[in-house]
Amino acid sequence: MTALWVVVPAHQEEARIGDTLRALAAQHDRDFTLLVVDNGSTDRTGAQVLAFAEQAPFPVRLLVEPEKGVGCAVDTGFRHAIDHGAALLARTDADCLPEPGWTAAARAGMLAGGGLVCGKVTARHDEHGPAGRAAFRVLVALGALFGRIRPAHRRRHGYLTPYRMHAGNNMAITADLYLASGGMPRRPSPTDRAFINRVRRISTAIVHRPDMVVQNSTRRIRAYGLRGTARWYLNRGAGHRPVDVR
Repeated sequence: MTALWVVVPAHQEEARIGDTLRALAAQHDRDFTLLVVDNGSTDRTGAQVLAFAEQAPFPVRLLVEPEKGVGCAVDTGFRHAIDHGAALLARTDADCLPEPGWTAAARAGMLAGGGLVCGKVTARHDEHGPAGRAAFRVLVALGALFGRIRPAHRRRHGYLTPYRMHAGNNMAITADLYLASGGMPRRPSPTDRAFINRVRRISTAIVHRPDMVVQNSTRRIRAYGLRGTARWYLNRGAGHRPVDVR
């Protein structure tokens, strides 16, 4: 079977990464290598990964990336995976819960389309409650709408395909397309829009898989509020909050 690697960037996630690791262990398709990229954590994030590796149903590797920024961690992880034989790449985050069919849907999407697969994100059921989950759905819908209507995203600017909402914590891409695109921008979050636009400039192979589902943390909404979260995703920073809550 074509080699699939799952890459998980992590920073100070000792309280949450255990849930993510258990969700990955519960996948229907477990024929993959898991690579956790520790982005300079000072807590027990790495120790938890190593403990999980002792009884994991798939190979687990831990890599340390000292350069700050989720984009740095993801790019280092993807390139490490490719250098070690990965042909297919999937990514989620260390505060997210991939649903059991996630890796199977990611693999199927990449093999069928030969490019980038965008999945569906929902709010975690164990955080925030119905109101928070509803607010999250509104933010996702607004983000998708903004991306579609933003003048800078129009195809006359050199893009080969219309803009599509792309969540970095639920994505999959072939190794060939990742390298051809130039990779993930090596910077702090948010990186999602910049990355999909790199792909849009060289390929039309971008598909959406509604069965590729990740439950996303709503803690940024609690920390930033709706307005602050919207500012963050619009690349306007987090107001007076200097550090991403992830």
